[in-house]
Order: sequence, then C-alpha cells, then structure tokens
Amino acid sequence: MFHKINVNGADAIPLFKWLKEKLPGSFTNAIKWNFSKFLSDRNGVPYKRYAPNFSPVDITKDIETLLARAADEA
Repeated sequence: MFHKINVNGADAIPLFKWLKEKLPGSFTNAIKWNFSKFLSDRNGVPYKRYAPNFSPVDITKDIETLLARAADEA
C-alpha cells in the first residue's frame, strides 16, 4: 500500500473491515491512528490485535508461537 487509505468508517478498505470484524478492539473497534497492529498466522487467519502503544518488539513471543505451529494447524 503506497497511498493513504481509510481504515475506519464506511469508506474503510475491505481488509481493515475484515480484520476489525475478526479481532474487535477492547474499547472501540476503530483503529487509532495508524499504529494498531494485527498478526495473522501462516494461513492468513487473524491471530491477535495489538493496541497502538504496544511495542512491535513485544510481538516476538506471539510470532514465535505461531511459527512453531504446523502450517495446517488452526
């Protein structure tokens, strides 16, 4: 993605509408700024959503957990 996109509201692109449906937010379902993070498994299944203040480095443990799973595990 190389241009500005809408991630909230009626004009949100389908990817973010789908991610928010699969992994709703804690207080609001809206994506705050552009710092919300989503992690999907190797099959493309959304796994976890992280708040804007969650450091990317702290996602390492979850990534390692997903990588340890077999490709066909759900």
